[in-house]
Amino acid sequence: MAPDTGTQASAMTGTMIDGKTTPLYTLPARWYHADDVYEAERWSVFAATWQFACREADLPQPGDYTAIMVAGFNIFVLRDRNGALKAFHNLCPHRAAPLFAEGTGHCDVLRCRYHGWAFDHDGKLKAAPHFGECDWFRKEEHGLKPVRLDAWRGLVFVNIDGKAEPLGDYLSDVARLVEPYPIESFNKRSDADFAIKCNWKTYTDNFVEGYHIPGIHPGLIQAIDFNAFETTYAKHVVIMKAPQKSGSIYGGLWLWIWPNMTLSVYPDGMNASRIVPHGPRATTLHYSFYFQDLSPSLLPAQQKTIDTNCEIVREDFGICEQSQANLEAGIYQRGPLSPRHEMGVKYYHDEVRAALNSQGIRE
Repeated sequence: MAPDTGTQASAMTGTMIDGKTTPLYTLPARWYHADDVYEAERWSVFAATWQFACREADLPQPGDYTAIMVAGFNIFVLRDRNGALKAFHNLCPHRAAPLFAEGTGHCDVLRCRYHGWAFDHDGKLKAAPHFGECDWFRKEEHGLKPVRLDAWRGLVFVNIDGKAEPLGDYLSDVARLVEPYPIESFNKRSDADFAIKCNWKTYTDNFVEGYHIPGIHPGLIQAIDFNAFETTYAKHVVIMKAPQKSGSIYGGLWLWIWPNMTLSVYPDGMNASRIVPHGPRATTLHYSFYFQDLSPSLLPAQQKTIDTNCEIVREDFGICEQSQANLEAGIYQRGPLSPRHEMGVKYYHDEVRAALNSQGIRE
């Protein structure tokens, strides 16, 4: 892992970034609220990358499914009758109604609740009840639209546009970092969802740096050695770590994975989240908490860990929402980035720039 010196090789270009002699600045304020920017991000950031959907263990039986939303794209992952995992767009080809509400459940038949169209586990249309006889309608032309799916160490990902590099290559540096931890053996204890009134990037800017910890997180600053806090990055990942004081629950790795997944791995468990935009000014955080041993005797300590993590997540909301208002007010345009603490922000901003430039969005 590279030291946090403020001078690192760009994971995208291979060129050197010197935060001490080369000025570093944030994305322009307009990018945090403009409708055209958000629409470009839907395709160049979210559809074009691997999106964490669920764990394989969340869908143990044929017919089990989980339905998620990714920047307006509705997707579901299904365990089919042969035990394989498949993904489809969560929309009926008849009139675009979703088959499932967001969440996890079980179904033997994939049936649209709007007009009753039914599909097999391969996505083929099997019945269109009461449609009427006509010689131009062919069932084989109206199946569910598949979505590319792959899994890594028990975590299931989908790629909406089908053009991302292979998942193993995409997560190559993440795999190296997580290799010492037995994440496949971790079991889900609980989920927690949080709604925040800001752009997904406003929240992500906050997540990928520790600079704000002294001002925003009074409990966390007591549990770590902030002066030794390090932020580095590699391919598709920002890495944060700090020495832990006695009694801290935060040991391990704090990772942010491009473009909107977080993964914090501890010796006996982990938490993972999806940072999901719902337009330019609204974001939902979907968190899941996992532990190696779910014995009842361990529940109080594990619940304390979960509650502490959730409290830290909530502590960020006020400042992010207030910053969002100022990003939209028209005075602030962009700001400088710290070479000591915000090189992770710089890396992630460069990824956003590259994605939006591909859609013709310029600063």
